Amino acid sequence: MSQLEIDDVYASVGGTQILKGVSLTVKQGEVHAIMGPNGSGKSTLSYVIMGHPKYTLDKGDIRLDGESLVGMPPHERAKRGLFLAFQYPQEISGVSFASFLKNAYGAVHENGKKMSVKDFLSDVKEKMRLLKMEDAFIERYLNEGFSGGEKKRSEILQMALLQPKIAVLDETDSGLDIDALKTVSQAIQVSAKTANSGLLIITHYQRILKYVNPDHVHVMAHGRIVKTGGHALAEELEEKGYEAFTKG
Repeated sequence: MSQLEIDDVYASVGGTQILKGVSLTVKQGEVHAIMGPNGSGKSTLSYVIMGHPKYTLDKGDIRLDGESLVGMPPHERAKRGLFLAFQYPQEISGVSFASFLKNAYGAVHENGKKMSVKDFLSDVKEKMRLLKMEDAFIERYLNEGFSGGEKKRSEILQMALLQPKIAVLDETDSGLDIDALKTVSQAIQVSAKTANSGLLIITHYQRILKYVNPDHVHVMAHGRIVKTGGHALAEELEEKGYEAFTKG
């Protein structure tokens, strides 16, 4: 069984240290949620896991299946089974969504399963139906003119297609109305179960956790994980807020 190990990670951006000793292990098949206020380091953690060049790992280690990912570029981490759904997906004009998906699939599975174009498109459209996306959607340029909800659906479609060992979802629930949240949450659950993916869900609120039930909930404040519990902890945070964790 694969697992992602975050071991005493300290990380900085622009000379300012954001993460200050984060340790966490996510195994395949598990659902972890990280909750916390703005500025607590949640999104920074997601970028550090994927090796974003803007962020500097000051101390600690990040391992997937025992192999250190430190110094490894993002595309190599993706090949090994990591996936990040961005909070703010970028628009790429001139690149069709279909072309992007085909190239992403080929890059991640270059040494594994091969698929004809016909079978690939059939698989993509099957997953699009789960997300209630029209077939014509994949002929549009990547994220160009997409609404916030459409961008989030496109991220989860990528996850469903790539079938990662561990998926990090950075505020996937933001920008989604109630119906879209239910649809996206269902797709996350089905995709994760199909691939036996481990999930690390980063969120401010517990609303997505009503549909994707976490095994573990972690509270992050001041660049650290300050408390861990079950789903009841998420409900407590929804009721009482983060004030108790942000003092000092």
